[in-house]
Amino acid sequence: MAAKKTKTIAEINERIKQGKAVVLTAEEMTEAVRRQGKARAAAEVDVVTTGTFSPMCSSGVVFNIGQEPPMIKASEVSLNGVPCYGGIAAVDAFLGATEPHRDDPLNKVYPGSFKYGGGHVIEDLARGRAVRLLAKGYGTDCYPRTEIEKDVTLAQLPYAQLFNPRNCYQNYNVAVNLTSRTIYTYMGPLKPGMRNANFATAGCLSPLFNDPFFRTIGLGTRILLGGGTGWVLGAGTQHNAKPKRNERGIPMQPAGTLMVRGDLKGMDPRYLRGVSFRGYGPSLSVGAAIPIPILDEDMAFFTGVADSDIEMQVMDYGHDYPQGTGKIITRVTYEELASGEIRVKDRKVPTSPLSSQVLAREMAENLKKMIAEGSFLLTESQEKIVSE
Repeated sequence: MAAKKTKTIAEINERIKQGKAVVLTAEEMTEAVRRQGKARAAAEVDVVTTGTFSPMCSSGVVFNIGQEPPMIKASEVSLNGVPCYGGIAAVDAFLGATEPHRDDPLNKVYPGSFKYGGGHVIEDLARGRAVRLLAKGYGTDCYPRTEIEKDVTLAQLPYAQLFNPRNCYQNYNVAVNLTSRTIYTYMGPLKPGMRNANFATAGCLSPLFNDPFFRTIGLGTRILLGGGTGWVLGAGTQHNAKPKRNERGIPMQPAGTLMVRGDLKGMDPRYLRGVSFRGYGPSLSVGAAIPIPILDEDMAFFTGVADSDIEMQVMDYGHDYPQGTGKIITRVTYEELASGEIRVKDRKVPTSPLSSQVLAREMAENLKKMIAEGSFLLTESQEKIVSE
């Protein structure tokens, strides 16, 4: 039996530099593998580009406000009335995407609801808008100043890095509500009696469905984040290394996650959108695109995943999710969810996505174009993300 042919990332990068690399989006690769098989697809295709655009609550910005005489050690910082964490160093701070505006009037009408928060500040900065900075300190001999208040733009901040502890979830829940009242969740409003089902992820375009065992994605993987260059720092928080999988290796429950970062100053606000959920609060919708090198037939097989291969668990967010029981009502495929209707307990339930398939596809196409033009090279993972 002949040995399976393999490629290296260095060889693929050389083809990219020469303008000879064959690059397909994940949707195109699904069709290529279906049509010609994994062996031929592995031989012909060098890179598959993936993409996702979805609310990613575990996101934020590490930034530096700079010093101006007299110096300040800022222990309290806010941007546009949204509190930031200032306990890092003199003028370093962190703004979380889910931090709400401290005096948001919407919260007085609908408790737990906020019109504006950290995610909106991040979008405002990315759009070049001025935001109001307030920084306070307690005063020391070396940092005598006690307060700064002024308008700043992203260009005026010496440093601003998008730092997201948990992005790009590998599979997630489908949310329904079996109680007798409407509930308001981070998965959106859920009508009583299971009258709607909300879901997320971008199906076969989603990055971690295309590399389910993290063979190519790890510390140091170069990606597109928010439309600019980003990097994988490793596994994200709540990373589940040993999920239940189907026969294709696809996780059937919330599984792997990524910790990522990138320079906010190089990002496109089209792929960073502040959002707010009634009864839950603010967040940030983030776009990410990750290249998958086709090193061998196995990677061709994995990137040939179809929406019908992806199974997602349906959970009751009225009873079981908040209690942490982990009880699953049933499983459905992404193909069924994308059709606009699923069947649960012999009932037809309309579905709604929180993710944008249009922007996910757009990001995958953007990355494909950059690789084809030779302006984006692949990187070797420096440390493997633990997976079963």
